[in-house]
Parts: sequence; structure tokens; C-alpha cells
Amino acid sequence: MEKSRPLWDNPLQFIFACISYAVGLGNVWRFPYLCQMYGGGGFLIPYFIMLIAEGMPLLYLELAVGQRMRQGSIGAWKIISPYLCGVGVASVVVSFFLSMYYNVINAWAFWYLFHSFQDPLPWATCPLNSNRTGYEEECEKTSSTQYFWYRQTLNISPSLEASGSVQWEQALCLTLAWLVVYLCILRGTESTGKVVYVTASLPYCVLIIYLIRGLTLHGAVNGLIYMFTPKLEQLSNPKTWISAATQIFFSLGLGFGSLIAFASYNESTNNCERHAIIVSLINSTTSIFASIVTFSIYGFKATFNYESCVNKVILLLMNAFDLEEGSLTADNLDDMKGYLMATHPQEYAQLLPQLKNCSLEAELDTAVQGTGLAFIVYSEAIKNMEVPQLYSVLYFVMLLMLGIGSMLGNPAAILTPLTDSRVIAARFPKEVISGVVCLINCVIGLIFTMEAGNYWFDIFNDYAATLSLLLIVLVEAIAVCYIYGIKRFEKDLHTMIGRKPNWYWKIMWAFVSPLLIISLLIFYLTDYILTGTLQYQAWDATQGQLVTKDYPGYALAVIGLLVATSTMCVPLGALVTFIRRRLKRECVSTVA
Repeated sequence: MEKSRPLWDNPLQFIFACISYAVGLGNVWRFPYLCQMYGGGGFLIPYFIMLIAEGMPLLYLELAVGQRMRQGSIGAWKIISPYLCGVGVASVVVSFFLSMYYNVINAWAFWYLFHSFQDPLPWATCPLNSNRTGYEEECEKTSSTQYFWYRQTLNISPSLEASGSVQWEQALCLTLAWLVVYLCILRGTESTGKVVYVTASLPYCVLIIYLIRGLTLHGAVNGLIYMFTPKLEQLSNPKTWISAATQIFFSLGLGFGSLIAFASYNESTNNCERHAIIVSLINSTTSIFASIVTFSIYGFKATFNYESCVNKVILLLMNAFDLEEGSLTADNLDDMKGYLMATHPQEYAQLLPQLKNCSLEAELDTAVQGTGLAFIVYSEAIKNMEVPQLYSVLYFVMLLMLGIGSMLGNPAAILTPLTDSRVIAARFPKEVISGVVCLINCVIGLIFTMEAGNYWFDIFNDYAATLSLLLIVLVEAIAVCYIYGIKRFEKDLHTMIGRKPNWYWKIMWAFVSPLLIISLLIFYLTDYILTGTLQYQAWDATQGQLVTKDYPGYALAVIGLLVATSTMCVPLGALVTFIRRRLKRECVSTVA
């Protein structure tokens, strides 16, 4: 059990590694979206309840298992019970799926970073058409930031069926992203341990700069008021609680095997209880901090769009009715609309289709998450700032640090079981094993650089991990409490940290956390069944907007394969172990 292996230089390095892995893009682009959707400040109530009931206990459990067993996910669960080897295999499979597509985000961040040094920024205005007589038609129908994302970055196809070819610019950026990851994990903890200090701390420096800048932007207060105004009626919505539990679950990176791998390089006497609490609280605090930054910028963007809309309406009315300069303002716009409609009904009726209904609340209500928030909303806000190139560089460097920090954990979950294997480790040095894993992921990842690559990215992002991770962590909690034994686990913790876990940890491990995970599993399975035909958002260049389409049959088959490949590892692992033991007993009895 106490296998000789390299260790972290100190406990602080381990904390930085966990923070670098856990604090990722989800804190920046998903948590603010959930606040926006489910009650603003009121969302923090279920969020912190789920942190206490689910997040911290399960994080502590994984860190303790990794530290005690001194193995990667496969070896650790095999020690607890040979029938649980499939749990570790499932974690490796899920981490492999995640590594395949997650690094594409870093490739996009590199692409935007390289373009951030141009003046003006390439997404600031629409490009001219081929005749140079006007703007590109697709860009005119949407916005310059959306056009740069969908056409110039992704060169997206109109549907999943039109796969298109590999975009060589994105393929080069993906290769660069994997080269950076390889250099960071080249020598295991020896190289990763130094990188995590940068990937864990630099994003906070950038967030602080953005916070200072964001709070000084015109309209930032509107965004912060919108965020912190609690809509307590959302607490009666079951999806609010489900979303809070899911966010805690995935933002901490439970079930991937990365935390077990990281903890296996700890000293056996490391205080994993304290570290679980520290990492959980830092992760959640970062989510709130990032939301303040996001909503200050979101308020600026919404106010800018609202005032631009109002100014266009004012200009349109002044030209149409020959009004005096200054007679029409934002304050008296509604009154003047009523007056003009009453005094010039025919002219006003003809002009009505061109008059937009400008609303600040509607702008703030526009819910965006994921790549839409990271690469469209932020880009739109940045282009309207002073010295946009500076803030663009800072922002995309931050995205890279968050993305690379998370990527350090995913390969670790794959590599640690491989390097723990005597057969593989004896034949190949660690650098070769790491290189092969990165190369395989990079080659497969080229699928996501095709014209239909973003649709495949969404499939992997939505279906590759959700159900399987819930099943993995449910089995982990049951295995520790009811197979390994809670009393035996207590003794292990007493040996490691000098005291037994208190009643809070034991109740959460044995009852509360498993029941919450079962509830989440039931919700997701019910949601999939009730959804019927699965659909996706496709980009329609003729309309300049996203349209909903049904997934083709082969895409549904891939989705089923992604879910089945990881979830079936758990029962198949137990079945294979049972058959091997049965055959071994029969061989022994035959010889006897």
C-alpha cells in the first residue's frame, strides 16, 4: 500500500494544485449564469447548503482515499475491494473524454489572445465584403463579436451533418495548447508542482484588475444590483436546488480521479480534512468573486447596448419628425412617443417597425453561459473599453491559466494509474507515457477543429461526464462507508491526521451525500426521458442567429456510447473480477 512515489514539495504546493484544478472556467462562465437564472443573490442559499451537504464531504473523502492508498484511482479502489476496479477505470475513461475536448477551449483562448494585439480588435467592427462596398451580409445580420466567433474562429457549418474540413489555424492552436500541457506535466509532480503556483494565482491577479476596472465602468452598478437582488421565489423551484448541487459537484472536480491522483502524492500524515475545507471554500469564494466581476462587466455591456438603442430611436424620431436638437432625450422618450403617436398617427405607424423597444431589464435578463459568455459577451464588453487591447490580453491570459490549470488534473487522472502499473512503468519512462497520452488526445481533438467541431464539442460537454460522474461518486461513498467500512475508515483517518472524523462527516458520507446524488441521478434520467428527441443549437448564417435542430441518428448513437462506455465500467469491472476469481477457484479445486 505504501508504494514509493514522488511527493509534493510541501502541503502548500498540494493546495495550489487542487485549487488550480478545481477553480476553472466553470467558476467564471457557469456560476454567474446560474445566479442570473435562479434568483440572483437568492441562489447563494441553496449553493452554500449544497456545499456543506455535498461538496466538502465528498472532496474530503476522495482526498483521504488517495492519501491513504497511495495509488491512482484504479489502484486505490482496487485496494478497497477488487470488485471496485471498474470505478477507477470509469474515472480514467471520463477524464480521457474530458481531456479530448477540454483543451479545445485553450486553443480558442490562444486564437483570441493572438488577435488581441491588433488595433482595432478584429471583432470590434464587421469586415468589408469582397466588393468593399459594404459590410459582410452575415455580420450585418448579427454582431461583429458573434461574426468573429462563429465565422472567423469556428467557421461553423450550418449543421452537424455538414462536417466540413479541419481548420488549420485552430488545429495549430490546439497543437500549441497540448504542447504547453505536455511541458507542464512532463515530469509529474516535479514539473506540475511549479506550474500550479502560476496557474492558481495569476487568474486572481487578473480578476482583481478586472474588478477595479469593472467597478469604474458606466453601468456596472446596474449589473451588481441585478446580481445581488434576491428573487426568493426561485427557492421553491426544484431546478434551483438541482443546479446548485450540480455546480458544486462539477466545480470541485469530483469523480474524475484527479483529486485522488493528486492526494496520492501527499505525505501520509498530511491534514487532508483541513485541505478539503480550504479548497472547497476558496473554490466557492472564487465563484462569487468572479460573478461580481462578470456582472459589473455585464452591467456595462447591458447599459451600453440600452443607451445605444435609445440613441438610435431618438435619432430616428428627430429625423422623421424634424424635431429640434435637444428636444428629445432618454428621460422624455416615452412621453414624446405618446405625443407623436397622437399628433402624427400615420407617420408614426409607418415608422413603428423600425422603432426598437429598448429595455435595460431585457438586456440584463439575456442569459448566456459557456463559450457564449467567455468569447462573445466578454469580447463585446472589451471592445467598448478604453485601451481594449490591454484588457483583451489580460482576459484571455486569465482564461488560458484557468484552462491549463484544469488540464493539469485531467491527464494526471490518466497518467497516475499508468505509471502505477509496473508493466508500463518498467518499459517506458514517464516522459514517453505523458507524450503518448497527449499525442492521442491531440489527434482525436482535431475533430473539434472541423467546421462542425463546435457541435461535437457541445455533445461531449453535455453528455460525456454528467451521469457517469454521479454514478462514480455514489459508488465511492457507498464503497467507503459500507464495503470498506466507516469504522475502518475512521481508524485510517486517525492514523493520518491524528483524530477521527466527527459526526458531521460521518452523517454526510453515510446518508446525506448518497441521497443527494441519487436524487440528482433520478432528475437527470427523468429529464432525458421527458426531453424526447435530443436537440442542439446550429448557426444559421442566413439569419445571423442560432436555430434549434434535432440530432441525427449517428449523433444519438455517439451520445449513447459516451454515456455507456464510462457507466458500464463499474458493473463490468465487478463482473470480470467475479469471473476471474471463480475460474481461479475452479482451477485450484481441479488441481487439488
